[in-house]
Amino acid sequence: MDPVDRLLLFALLWSSDSIRLVNGKSLCSGRLEVKSNQRWSSVCEDDFDQQDAEVVCRELGCGAPSVLQGALYGEVEDPMWTKEFQCGGHESALLDCRTSGSDRNTCSPGKAVGLTCSEPDIVRLVGGSSRCAGELEVKQHDLWRKVDEEKSQWNLKTADSVCRQLDCGSAVSTGQIKDKFPQPVRWIRSTCLQSGSAVRECISTRINSTKYNLEVKCSDSVRLVNGNSLCSGRLEVKSNQRWSSVCEYDFDQQDAEVVCRELGCGAPSVLQGALYGEVEAPMWTKEFQCGGHESALLDCRTSGSDRNTCSPGKAVGLTCSEPDNFRLSGGTSHCDGTSEMKHQGEWRPVNSIVSGWDQKLASVACRHFNCGSVVSTKIQNHSDKPSWWISETCVQSDSIPLLRECLATAGEFHPHISLEVICSDILAQPNFSFYSHTDGLSENKQLQVLLGSSFTISCSILPQHPGGSFQLILTNSATSQNYTLPAVNHSAHFLFSAADHTHQGDYSCVYHVYAFSHKFSSESRRLYVTVAASSTDLIIRLALVVLMVAFSAAMFFYYKVSRKQMPRREDNIELDYLGGAEDRQGGAEEAGVEGP
Repeated sequence: MDPVDRLLLFALLWSSDSIRLVNGKSLCSGRLEVKSNQRWSSVCEDDFDQQDAEVVCRELGCGAPSVLQGALYGEVEDPMWTKEFQCGGHESALLDCRTSGSDRNTCSPGKAVGLTCSEPDIVRLVGGSSRCAGELEVKQHDLWRKVDEEKSQWNLKTADSVCRQLDCGSAVSTGQIKDKFPQPVRWIRSTCLQSGSAVRECISTRINSTKYNLEVKCSDSVRLVNGNSLCSGRLEVKSNQRWSSVCEYDFDQQDAEVVCRELGCGAPSVLQGALYGEVEAPMWTKEFQCGGHESALLDCRTSGSDRNTCSPGKAVGLTCSEPDNFRLSGGTSHCDGTSEMKHQGEWRPVNSIVSGWDQKLASVACRHFNCGSVVSTKIQNHSDKPSWWISETCVQSDSIPLLRECLATAGEFHPHISLEVICSDILAQPNFSFYSHTDGLSENKQLQVLLGSSFTISCSILPQHPGGSFQLILTNSATSQNYTLPAVNHSAHFLFSAADHTHQGDYSCVYHVYAFSHKFSSESRRLYVTVAASSTDLIIRLALVVLMVAFSAAMFFYYKVSRKQMPRREDNIELDYLGGAEDRQGGAEEAGVEGP
């Protein structure tokens, strides 16, 4: 039967022929209307009180009234009921109550009765450690029956809707329990629950026979609200039937560890205020003082003094890591293998009942394990274990947390089908080693090789796949060089016989291998190698520099001394002049002697 048909049938079973609640979100909320003389009339708030509301909620098959306020579900609409109800609270129908003698002709705007009744007490968990744990039962026609899922779509997310309706925090675990004494059960549709409908609106009118019953465990006194999953949100604590936010000042890492454990999640990863909404009243007034080992937050000691205020943005926002319940198993690394999930302490292959969803599940796995992108997927038949299945409603989910919440936990064992996933980053990172015949480590702890000496760079990798090759890449400011050798025993050794300055730069090893009909590569970290001159070369160069400096100085001083010993040009001119004059005078004297 269609969910809408079931809802209509339920309404017929429970509805009254003389009263109704309209414009509300469920059968138990809305603006009150009363039928008289084949005419429906709204009721004025001034003519209606709490005892009247109790009668209405009981007549509609709902729980006790929780909200009674005008204008919640629309303004006053004509016609109006003209008399005041005077119920004692025990009557079975509103029109059985006494009414006032005088009539009311008008009703102020916004004063039509708006009523919200709590959901009827027709859902419970029995056989557990508290009212928030056990087998799910529903009550119809004064008879309690166990519940099973209609199409094997029951999961943690649907169980959480039950916990919320029971005011029991959030779902911690759920599954099926085999009944020792099979009995007729009611069917429940999880997709109806996930749409936000009340449990009673999602129960089938059919009675079926099964060996399994649904079991739910709720967190009872703590919950995380407004988060992206059951393991994240703003922390609220329940005490005296009231939920309160917790101030960041009154909460620390050890307190967070207790909360995450109580919710069935992994260790806390983020603890920060205002992540999931501002402080909302009421506030928890005491400081938690957990040791970190407690099984529940309310088992921890608390401070003696109360806190009356909490600064805006300081309500505890908590993100717990997901429990380690998803893996790729049986492959060459954590990035390839069969997708498996752990439920009720047992690892099984996981797949989806939705055709074509294998690519999405594979993409989630590769991203979750930081394994790059999906290279290939393959559906395999196996014989050792039946599979866990992902509910159809989770097809749109794209994270491991939502996969955990959407693992189908009801129904008979599923077929033996598994999903094999291969991600792009299946190879380990290659190791890089450097060896030089001289000291290969400089004072600043960098790898160093001496000019003209030989050195070896070795690349190796874990033995995941046979064969393959190593590519050694050298990058410097001048050029980029590549050297390739086949992998022998999962390693390769690159020998350089005489180092020169072109060998200085960044080195990295890249391993290439062909596996699973695809080519895979993995690169090592980068190492910088410097090429330096030896100490002997430095001494010789220093000596040559000293000799050149000494020779230059000697030549300079020799030139200076030589310049001082040579006559100046002016002196030479004067000597030449005087010598010429003396020669002329001597000639004249000789001429005079020889004259007459």
